[in-house]
Amino acid sequence: MADSKTKEILDNLEQLAKDAAPSTKVLFKKLKKKRPKTLDYIAQEAHEEVFEEIDCLECANCCKTLGPRITDVDIARLAKHLRIKPGKVIQHYMTMDEDGDYVFNAMPCPFLMPDNYCSVYDARPKACREYPHTDQKRFYQILDLSQKNVETCPAVYEIVERIKEAFDGAYQKKEQRNEY
Repeated sequence: MADSKTKEILDNLEQLAKDAAPSTKVLFKKLKKKRPKTLDYIAQEAHEEVFEEIDCLECANCCKTLGPRITDVDIARLAKHLRIKPGKVIQHYMTMDEDGDYVFNAMPCPFLMPDNYCSVYDARPKACREYPHTDQKRFYQILDLSQKNVETCPAVYEIVERIKEAFDGAYQKKEQRNEY
């Protein structure tokens, strides 16, 4: 079941994200302004529920399309894992982007295997470890990032939709009572 839900969302993600963007933008603007105390709880609950339903290995869209920022610590960790010098990691796998940050020199990620597993999973970069960031505290700080990640990650799409469900009704009631 998880596989079919992941595939269904991924197959339609571009259109789903486009259709959801206007209402997401409006709600997230309100959430940034109000910073409701319940936002972290609702986001965490949605994160846990969604990752019970969605299988990242069925998708791996992040590994196929996003170029994470790679830090010196990440390079050292990868070098140790690969048993090569950090300079060789940079030479073989990295390039510098327009912001002066290291990123992988090819997409999909050079460590993504055909079965969507990561060949350096235990040594993967911090950005990969933390993606999609939906389980962190002070969720209001990553609302813009989450809205962007809806375009890439079926799980983020689902999490954001659940956050919208939780808050849209509350804001609509307040607006009807002219409280907002």
